[in-house]
Amino acid sequence: MKKSRIYPWYFAAGAIFIYTALSVIPGIIGIGYSFTDWSAYSKELNFVGFKNFMDVFSGNQDYLQYILNTLLFTVVTTAAKTGLGLLFALALSRNIKAKNFHRGVMYMPSVLSILIIGLVFTSILNPKNGLLNEGLRMIGLESLTQRWLTDPQIAFWSVMGVDIWRGTGYIMTILIVGILAIPNVYYEAASIDGANGFKKFTYITLPMLKQTLAVTIVLNVLYGLKVFDMVYALTNGGPGHRTEVMYTAVFKQFSQGLYAAGTTISSVMFIFMVIVGYFMIKILTKDEVIE
Repeated sequence: MKKSRIYPWYFAAGAIFIYTALSVIPGIIGIGYSFTDWSAYSKELNFVGFKNFMDVFSGNQDYLQYILNTLLFTVVTTAAKTGLGLLFALALSRNIKAKNFHRGVMYMPSVLSILIIGLVFTSILNPKNGLLNEGLRMIGLESLTQRWLTDPQIAFWSVMGVDIWRGTGYIMTILIVGILAIPNVYYEAASIDGANGFKKFTYITLPMLKQTLAVTIVLNVLYGLKVFDMVYALTNGGPGHRTEVMYTAVFKQFSQGLYAAGTTISSVMFIFMVIVGYFMIKILTKDEVIE
């Protein structure tokens, strides 16, 4: 009995040790540095209490705008990727021709390097000779051409659009697996009772997909809260900090030698993501029955 209880912990001891040494301990040390004035401009390290945290939430700088941008990015991309992913999953779960080909095409953007995506879409969305604006001019819709990544009013929406394009296929793939795992007998019984497609979706597909949808929503939210690479690759936070998010701010603080400020923002986001992730999982899985 003792061996059977110890075995799972013994088996996972190596992974737990590596994770603790490379993630947990550095994270705790980083939180500790957020209470100091650590920077590249002084060899002294002084305790400053909650001063750095007060700077983040005081509104004297642009941190509050970065927080709002991060939340907006998270909400919009999560809703769009989940909705579009579900729509495509439903369409590509049916017996249609070349469905595996279509699934592969939809999934392909999610395996591409974000750096490559950034370079490609920077060229496509170029306001002067980009593929999108040139295509609009060719079909007589020049009035719709925009400065997609340089206009302060639409640059952030362009970044979110590219991220939605990249991530929808990944969410679609997860949802297809969930849909295919639903026993077909439920649909057959519903057909016998005269249920139409909408009622099958409402009373069978959605309830049976609840746990899968919970996983995809949590993954999307956590990704959105820590987004960095997509914004950095497309706009680097510009124009005029309009697309700046929390982790691009962290990067710039570290690049300027303001290490304490960078670790403070990272600590705030870490605590926020833990709280959000915990309550989301709690809410989305509250009806789960453990057998």
